[in-house]
Amino acid sequence: MNSRTFEPLIARTRTIHRPVGPVAYDCVKLIIVRSGSAILYSEFGQRPATVGDVILLGANVLCGSEPEGHVTVTTIYADTDFLLDQLFWQHADVLHDRLDAQGFADTIYTDPAQVLHLGEDRAGLLMPWLDEMVALSVEGAYRERFHRMQALWFSVIDQVTPFIRITPYRISPQQRARIRPTLPRDRRFAPLRAEARLVHDALHSDIARSWALPELASMAHLSVKQLSRVFTDAYGKTPAAYLTMLRVQEMARLLRETDLPVATAGRRVGWGSRNQATKAFREGVGITPSRYRAMGAAGVASPIIETSATT
Repeated sequence: MNSRTFEPLIARTRTIHRPVGPVAYDCVKLIIVRSGSAILYSEFGQRPATVGDVILLGANVLCGSEPEGHVTVTTIYADTDFLLDQLFWQHADVLHDRLDAQGFADTIYTDPAQVLHLGEDRAGLLMPWLDEMVALSVEGAYRERFHRMQALWFSVIDQVTPFIRITPYRISPQQRARIRPTLPRDRRFAPLRAEARLVHDALHSDIARSWALPELASMAHLSVKQLSRVFTDAYGKTPAAYLTMLRVQEMARLLRETDLPVATAGRRVGWGSRNQATKAFREGVGITPSRYRAMGAAGVASPIIETSATT
């Protein structure tokens, strides 16, 4: 996404009739269920979601869904730096500066995926604001209607925030000094730091390879410790966890589009045994590969906004 088309907030509404395969985005997603219901599967396992529920997904968190007939949702895609700026000003009394915001967020938001039960009445309050956000997003009028878009976002998140689970915190000056600083990214959904991008591209180029952390660190001309910090700052996961996410996504595609046995699909993406593949898949998606295939894999749909939210 170039600077001319970048929007830190995008909203879209869609009705889903087919299962959606597990996918992860480099942004925070707020998904509001408007009608119908679905079974979600993510790091929290399997959870039902229906009218009155809101799903909060952190960046680089896998999530899929199986509609129960149909489900209509409005999804807000929010850039992580955009949200970190807001978090800093919200907690300016305890944070030393903007660089503390990422570490602080990691401290208080420890659940990467949450299903929030707002109830139909409270969720109903959101609908006019969501419809207007979607209209502005479709028009591409973010810059021209910047303040209106902000007002709509704050109206929505004001109703949702009381339901978000956070970890109690207590920040002292000594603790602040130990919080990992994170320089702001280039205001894009895809971070551009050269070393992180180099390793990112290497992992994407051959997900089945048994990548060793020292090998990746040498490639990026960093120490192993430096690489882990730089990559986690950029993508929210260690290189090993990020590789696992890529393998899970590709294995899900193989289960949807081929008749390969689970063990073979697992080996194709880099896992040495069926047990290893099944464990990783279940931890990342919340269901077993066999259960995922039984959902009617041939009809699994693609994510709605993958190109416009991540390119």
